[in-house]
Amino acid sequence: MRCPYCGSLDTQVKDSRPTDDASAIRRRRICPDCGGRFTTFERVQLRELFVLKKSGRRVPFDRDKLERSVEVALRKRPVDPERVERMINGIVRQLESQGEAEVPSETVGELIMEGLKGLDDIAYVRFASVYKDFREAKDFEEILGKLAEDESMEPDEPPSSRAGE
Repeated sequence: MRCPYCGSLDTQVKDSRPTDDASAIRRRRICPDCGGRFTTFERVQLRELFVLKKSGRRVPFDRDKLERSVEVALRKRPVDPERVERMINGIVRQLESQGEAEVPSETVGELIMEGLKGLDDIAYVRFASVYKDFREAKDFEEILGKLAEDESMEPDEPPSSRAGE
């Protein structure tokens, strides 16, 4: 692993342990040349994925890009980072288990929207506004209407029984 500080290829692993959800290995490394310390993460990759863009271009799937777009949608929102990591891991697993080496960008976007809907309504609307290329206020009204419909379709909590009424 190349040292991010001096570029040396001779770095040493000082500590390894699984992440909380056991989906990756966290390694603490040190560079003997400059003394720099840094952390790397090692994840299982089932297959090499490519994303088919609307323009027809094929680009390698980039987990970091997915993480960044989710972070932007969730900026300043009170969502537990572990829940976000589980959502991202779930999306990646779904994409890898589809059996296809090429995934349409629409599929990736829909999976992200589905995941954000379960995490935070505001992040869901933020992501949808960029992903669906909202141009007018009515675009927001439509997605908020769908969100309200989905929430009203969820089963209600059973009424509490109070003695004496």
